[in-house]
Amino acid sequence: METVLSSATTELRIGGANPFCIIGERINPTGRKIFQEQLRRGDLARVEIDVAEQVAGGAMMLDVNMGAPLCDEAALMTAAVRLIQSRCDLPLCLDSSIIEVLEAGLAAYQGKALVNSVTAEDERLDAILPLVARYGAAVIALPNDEEEIPEEPGRRLELARKIVEVATGKYQIPIEDLVFDPLAMPVGADTTLVLRTLETIVLLRAELGVNMTLGASNVSFGMPDRASIGAAFLPMAIASGLTSAIMDARSPQLVQAVKAADLLTDRDPWGAGWIAAHRARQAAARAAPAAS
Repeated sequence: METVLSSATTELRIGGANPFCIIGERINPTGRKIFQEQLRRGDLARVEIDVAEQVAGGAMMLDVNMGAPLCDEAALMTAAVRLIQSRCDLPLCLDSSIIEVLEAGLAAYQGKALVNSVTAEDERLDAILPLVARYGAAVIALPNDEEEIPEEPGRRLELARKIVEVATGKYQIPIEDLVFDPLAMPVGADTTLVLRTLETIVLLRAELGVNMTLGASNVSFGMPDRASIGAAFLPMAIASGLTSAIMDARSPQLVQAVKAADLLTDRDPWGAGWIAAHRARQAAARAAPAAS
């Protein structure tokens, strides 16, 4: 199964035999006080820098979140979408919990976007899925509801089935446009949680055949040397069936771990991508002394 997304000029396919999709996480004001202040002034200069750094790092899609306190988030989302689409041709993941913000972003967007996100709560399903259907978008679906974020993979599968039933039955959204989040939780809180995430990935893949994504940085939250944890986790998740992740595309350690996993799971035929990237790094290293 492939999930097809696009910008105005570029198509991106997630799943199947395609390479793992790296979704850049950086355009997000959470934990970034200076960026929040800039957004309150309507200053999007930092967004341009974040776009350039993530594209250079290997992002294949960009997550866009404008949720800074005391801001007109809908207006910022509209402006950010237009700015980013003028600076790069990557598809975008529009990230907000507010319906009006998602609608503003979708109205401004050129192409087929990914909406982040919907849960199994009835109210959220009936608010977000009509928007997804109207704009022909795809959506990230989280298998939790108003009662719980389930610990057991079996319960997560039950809620995922509910989302599939409502989305495909009531709103005629194709199942390939549902990208499930298996709920990555911090390993520092409980070292069994990552194993449950991996089990959920296996279940969703086997039972529903859907594509999946998650916030890769959630796994290492609160721990030292987070990049090493992420670089170990991502290949494990990819081997289990994960097909994309919202992650730090600026981190060579994380990106190279993903590319190595692509090679080892036959998503990089004959290792062409791995070899080309290695040669590019060698060329850059040779050019650096000359430039200085």
